[in-house]
Amino acid sequence: MAKQQFKIYKLHFTSPLHLGDSRDDYSVSLKTINSDTMYAALISCLAKLGQEIPKDGDLGCTISNLFPFYQKDTESKAVYFFPKPLKQTLPSSEKASEERKKVKKVTWLDEKYFSKVLKGEQLFDDNTIARSIKGIYMTDMEIDKDFMSSQVSSRVTVSRDGQEDAKPFHMDRVVFKDCSGLFFLAKGDTDSLEKALDLLQSEGIGTDRNVGNGYFEFNLSSLEIEFPDVAEYSMSLSSFIPENKEQIASMLASNNVAYDFQRRGGWITTPPHNSLRKNVIYSFSAGSVFKSASNGVNIHGKVGVDLKPDWDSSLNHPVWRCGRALFLPIKVN
Repeated sequence: MAKQQFKIYKLHFTSPLHLGDSRDDYSVSLKTINSDTMYAALISCLAKLGQEIPKDGDLGCTISNLFPFYQKDTESKAVYFFPKPLKQTLPSSEKASEERKKVKKVTWLDEKYFSKVLKGEQLFDDNTIARSIKGIYMTDMEIDKDFMSSQVSSRVTVSRDGQEDAKPFHMDRVVFKDCSGLFFLAKGDTDSLEKALDLLQSEGIGTDRNVGNGYFEFNLSSLEIEFPDVAEYSMSLSSFIPENKEQIASMLASNNVAYDFQRRGGWITTPPHNSLRKNVIYSFSAGSVFKSASNGVNIHGKVGVDLKPDWDSSLNHPVWRCGRALFLPIKVN
């Protein structure tokens, strides 16, 4: 088995976080942040710092999606969680329907169980189901299974000209208990990334940053992940946009692949163009499994896709969406 040491960035949120979905529904917030969203926020911060942005929007490194971690306090060991691969092995033993339900609810695996599933080892058995499944998380460590939760508050929107009645709405925000938060892996030259993070932590990420959402503090750490030496399949840890039709055709050429799509777009954040929508593109979700022979950590996908609206000539810069993704080898049974 092979091991790889990764540089990881831990984000400790000092305020609630709202992450809009493709429907822009304030009553629902996503719980985690996609790699392309984070990459775009970092590029925006570099531009604000007066740094030259590479032609293709390449910061010099590749990052994963942001995943949850649990940490009781600053002295405690953090428990890092990774998405369950979309292709997983179910228990071999016959379990009662209630136990099956517990297995199906598992969404996040700690680094131990994540390595097990990458290596093709049996993930669930009678003992692990009883001992290690804690809501949507699977870990042997003691955690508060509600460390990442929703906080719904009532808000009111008021028309700018005062001609319309105020309209109430509900806003869902994510809050983290103790010293928990989100983390991401990075591979490559991270100098530009860290300069941008220094600003982004005080700028905030997500929706309604002007009312205090999405502020965080970050620190740098490392994490070792064990995976198979050689595998015929790879699992994406990032939002993935293929480089071309030939690449994705070869990666889908198996009955064992498992994937999901996400609609990517959103609002442009550069004043005075904040009312403009980006072009829309679809990407493969983190956790997707593809036919891609691998003997280590691989990087696939387009570095930058320009989502600048074709119909608007006043916007004089690209709107980059990064589709480059980290892939780890995974054995599929």
